[in-house]
Order: sequence, then structure tokens, then C-alpha cells
Amino acid sequence: MYTPIAAAAITVSMLLGSAHAGGSSIPKPGDFYMIARDSAGEFAGSHKIFHRQSSGLYKVRYCQREYWVRAHTIAWTQVEVENNRRVKVEFNFGKGWRPLCENPERQVTLADIGLTEDARMILSQSEAQVGALSRFSAISNSFQKDAPEGSYHGR
Repeated sequence: MYTPIAAAAITVSMLLGSAHAGGSSIPKPGDFYMIARDSAGEFAGSHKIFHRQSSGLYKVRYCQREYWVRAHTIAWTQVEVENNRRVKVEFNFGKGWRPLCENPERQVTLADIGLTEDARMILSQSEAQVGALSRFSAISNSFQKDAPEGSYHGR
């Protein structure tokens, strides 16, 4: 049942979720979000996704549309699905939310953006740490692949 109290609780959850996801305020018409819902379809959390490049964002494709997302968003999506929530890309059209894309966790993974760490580990780090660790891992891996078999660097 949809009561004023339930509506207020959802609004507060959306505000907290969007503030956490990107420092933005109230979702506006035209915004795109990853939204997690429980088995009853109730709001569980969200992360804002973007249509423009910005520092710290990765270019991805969900249902043949390009978006720019944070590494935390991809990790959060995976954890939400592991916790038996359904995650979809949804669009705020001013009078509610319209689902645009189902199963985003099957379309973009952390590996797709070059991250090999566990999703929960990524979520426990700041965005700045995730980027730094990703660059360090890439540099480290490049040396390991080029090392001759049996050399000091290959050990």
C-alpha cells in the first residue's frame, strides 16, 4: 500500500542515495539513475549515472546507450544483485521513474573497466583510491606479462 508515510520514506531514501552517489541533490526530471529495488518493488538505493564525461567516470554501455559511471556504481550494482535486489537503469520523467534497462550487472562488470578487485573492496575505498589502485595494478601487470619465464621479475 502506498501511504504518505511510505512516500516520504522513499523520498528520504532517494535523497540519501543520490547524495551518496554523487553529491547531487534531489533527482530532477531528465536524470538517469541505477535504482535497486527489493522483491516487492520497493526502493532500496540508487546511484546517479551521467551522459557526459567527467573526471573519475568510465564510459559504459547499458542496453545500447552510452553512459558515464563511477567505479563505485558498477561495484554497488554487483553487490545489490548479490543481495537479491533488482537493479535497473531508470529515467526520471518528472512524474515518476521509467525503467530503461534491465540487468545492467550482466552488461558491465568491474573487469570491463580494468578493475580486478572485489566489489565490496572497491566500495570500501574512496573514488580517488580506486583510480590510483587501478593505475598501479595496470602498471604492475604490464611488467609481469613482459617478464621472461624464470627471470627474477617473473618470480
